Order: sequence, then structure tokens, then C-alpha cells
Amino acid sequence: MAGRRHPLLWRLAQTIPVIFGVVVISFILTRALPGDPAVQFAGLAATPESIAQVREALGLDKPLIQQFLIYCGALLQGDLGRSVVTGQPVVTDLAMRLPASLELTLTALLLACLVAIPLGLLAAVHQGSWIDQLCRVVVTAGVSLPTFFTGILLIYVFYYLLGWAPSPLGRLDFIYLDPPRVTGFHLIDTLIDGDTETFFGALRQIALPAVTLALFTLAPIARMTRAAMLGALSSDYIRTARAAGLRPSKVLFGYAFRNALLPVVTTLGMVFSFVLGANVLVEKVFAWPGIGSYAVEALVQSDYAAVQGFVLAMALLFVLLNLLIDLSYALIDPRIGFSAK
Repeated sequence: MAGRRHPLLWRLAQTIPVIFGVVVISFILTRALPGDPAVQFAGLAATPESIAQVREALGLDKPLIQQFLIYCGALLQGDLGRSVVTGQPVVTDLAMRLPASLELTLTALLLACLVAIPLGLLAAVHQGSWIDQLCRVVVTAGVSLPTFFTGILLIYVFYYLLGWAPSPLGRLDFIYLDPPRVTGFHLIDTLIDGDTETFFGALRQIALPAVTLALFTLAPIARMTRAAMLGALSSDYIRTARAAGLRPSKVLFGYAFRNALLPVVTTLGMVFSFVLGANVLVEKVFAWPGIGSYAVEALVQSDYAAVQGFVLAMALLFVLLNLLIDLSYALIDPRIGFSAK
């Protein structure tokens, strides 16, 4: 049909105004931060003349609109600027730190799903039972306990008292060497390298921070799974399937759970986006070299380039995640597909 758009390309085209808006807003807000990066870069003993030279070198002496145009031109070339704090290109800093945050977030999300989805499903099937009450308690505790408190408590119990966990200082204990970098994920890179000893070392190191994040993220997942399953189990097509004499497992998993997956997948995407950008407290408690702690340090130091690079990276990840969620909708329920209007 004439004028018909390719649905996937149309979805990608719709993200362009979103990304441009993020670039504009992050640029304006970083300029509103207190402090002067030129002063930070020049040092405490700098003279006004040297500060002026640094400001000129950083391009901060130019009008705001000119700074923005220069920044956009650099973005089109893949240049996010240079961090005042680390002295390295922001792209390099993000490439080094983002895999650490992604590995921690994905591991925590996997642990949360392994507990929350079965718990929410059982709570819906046995509504009002002790399993349902247990789900409510777990959800309330997961939301109520701050992540930094949970992390410190786990460190105190499993590292200080029992001695089961390694020291909470980074991604690997000092007795191990970093594996050859392929994906940036230590758990994957050690397996690719065939180094099982370092793999289990990295697994032990990520266990406590991942459990800390998982306890926080399982609450919304379990709540949404329970609510979605209750809605599905009370629907007409489930009553029809039961009346037709289908096996209970077929009704539960083949019909109810599959239809309840859509809101659960949406919740997973929202939780992943939130946790990836907000796990800075866990990263600080466990000295995890992720992107969250990098962003906080950049904010404190008024590091414009680093803050803008962090915001842009989060925006791109969020856009990519939403696209993947849309694709998963079509896989879960082919009736949805892509809308190419």
C-alpha cells in the first residue's frame, strides 16, 4: 500500500526527537549546576588568569548557544567530550564502567525473577493462603528496606560474622586478575577464557550486591505477577478452558500465565531502567566500579561532559529497552505485532 511505513524503522525514527530532547535538557541542566569546572580543573592554587585559560580551553567562555552547537557537532562524530575528573574521553569511561553496572543489574534482575514470578504466580493461584500472605510480606519488606541498609546488613552477616563472602571491594578480589576483555562482563569473559577459578571468584564477588538489588526489585515484579495472574484467572476464556476439560497445567501456563506476561514484561523493563540508573547506593556500599558512582562523582565535580554522557547513555539504553519490549510483545502475543500507522 502506498505510503506504508516499515514498522521497525518508524519506531526508530520516533526515538530521534526523544534523544534530541534529552540532549537539550541535559545540556541546559548541567550548565545550571553549582560550581565551575574550570576552577576544578585548574586546581585550588590556580590564579584567575590560569582559570580563564582553562575556561577558554574547555570552550566555556563562548555563548551558550555556541557551546551547544559545538557539543552537537561533536556528538555527531561520536565524541562525548573529555572528563575533567578522570582526564579521559567520556566514551572510554562509559565503556569501562557500563558493563559493570549492566552485569550487576542483570544478575539482580535474574535473581529477582527466579523468586518473584513463581511467588506471584503461586500467590494468585492460592489467593488468601499462607503463600499469598508470604508474598505480601516479601513485597512489603523489599520496598521498605533501603538498599544501602540491606547491603550493609548482608556485609555484616556474611562477610564480618560468618566469613562466607569475600571483601566487598569491587568486581574481583585482589588475588584474581581481570579476564581478557571481550564483553566487559566478568562472568562471561571468564567462561570465554576458560578460567573457572576466576569465574567462581567473580560469582562470589557479585553475589551480595546482586542479592541486595534483587531484594529491592522483586517487590514490584511479584506484585505485578500476582495482579496480572488474578486478572487472567478470573477471565472468561479461562473459565471456558476449564469447562472444556483442559489440564490444569495447560490452563495455568498455556493460557493464564502467557496472557499475564505482557504487564510483567513491561514492569521488568521499567524496573531494569530504574535500577540501572539508581543503583549508585549499592555501588558505593560494595565499591562497585559502575556507571552510577561515576555519575555522582561527575555531579559533585561539575563535570559537564561526564554528566551529559551519562544522561545520554541512559536515554539510549532506555530507548533500546523499550524497542526490545515492543518486540517481546509480538513474540508473546502475535496478535499485537507492530502498529505501522
